[in-house]
Amino acid sequence: MPFLNDMLDETNRRRLEQQRLDEVNVSELAPEAPLPAGGISSRYRFDVAAIMRAVRGEILGQDEALDSLEHMLQVVRADISDPTKPLHTALFLGPTGVGKTELVRALARALHGDADAFCRVDMNTLSQEHYAASLTGAPPGYVGSKEGTTILDQERIEGSLGKPGIVLFDELEKASDEVILALLNVFDNGLLTVASGGRTYSFRNALVFMTSNLGAKRLQVHAERRQRLFGRLLARIAGDRGARVRRLMEKELLRRFTPEFVNRIDTVTVFNWIGDGVVEELVALEVRRLNRRLRKHNVELRLDPPASKHIARLGFNRRYGARSLRRAMRHHVEVPLARFLLGEFRDSGELQTLDAVLQGGRISFRPSPTCRPARAAPSDST
Repeated sequence: MPFLNDMLDETNRRRLEQQRLDEVNVSELAPEAPLPAGGISSRYRFDVAAIMRAVRGEILGQDEALDSLEHMLQVVRADISDPTKPLHTALFLGPTGVGKTELVRALARALHGDADAFCRVDMNTLSQEHYAASLTGAPPGYVGSKEGTTILDQERIEGSLGKPGIVLFDELEKASDEVILALLNVFDNGLLTVASGGRTYSFRNALVFMTSNLGAKRLQVHAERRQRLFGRLLARIAGDRGARVRRLMEKELLRRFTPEFVNRIDTVTVFNWIGDGVVEELVALEVRRLNRRLRKHNVELRLDPPASKHIARLGFNRRYGARSLRRAMRHHVEVPLARFLLGEFRDSGELQTLDAVLQGGRISFRPSPTCRPARAAPSDST
């Protein structure tokens, strides 16, 4: 029975893929934390403070975006959102590599225990008019119209009784005008009916996020002007920086989207460029993520301060953001670490700590003399 065999192969593939994901232990997740006592009764069962602790540990240097997310979750947790619309509609603007998509992944991990537990639509795949049917379904008379199939994942959109679903429309500005028009109805009444009329997707229990690089170049020019003395003097005269940035981004939005579309977005958040003040913190975050992956090998890595500064210096690039830092980690830490693990390292069956030290401009590894090996804690796959 080829169909059943295909289903079994797909299930096995998903199981193996899930084991490889860089996820935290289920016991560390915010949904397992006890809910605070007091307050009103709500159908939603998650602890906003615990979720935000988890998300803030993953997203650095974006205080405004994190505060906006916390306010959004508080309204949802209180269950006072308009029941005829999505729970919240948010647009994240900013340059590449600053954490827009990563924030949604961190929220999904904290809320649902899986960083991929959200419906993601890459809008660059819907950039041409005839691809709009991937989102809205084929119109009557066309192949596939009766099935009403789309790229949407209904289960992840609708969430559950106690937790909202999460939807991400990534790189929004690249979508065709037909797709943008389809989203208008989603934002207005929380429903998307496929073109054939045979199926309706409900977004009324979902948090809808969108990301865009619109205005990134203008933001860069604006930030560079502020670095100059004359620019700082102008900033004092012009008034609040946040208000001026919002006006700048509003102009960029209205150049690409209609006022009707922009007016249906609940919050528009501008992400900051990654500054050199948080780069070493980002290096530490990447090391923590690497240690999650090393857990299955009974290995823990510690980066000494000179090595951390070395990676921060090599990986800091304002234009490419955190992705540039990840490339530096891969090239200067992960590649030599893999070579060490496959060669000199001896697995004792117990947790071993390795020190990563800077020697002669390169990072080398050695067993830590200060940490006694301890038995490895069992790791839970998520």
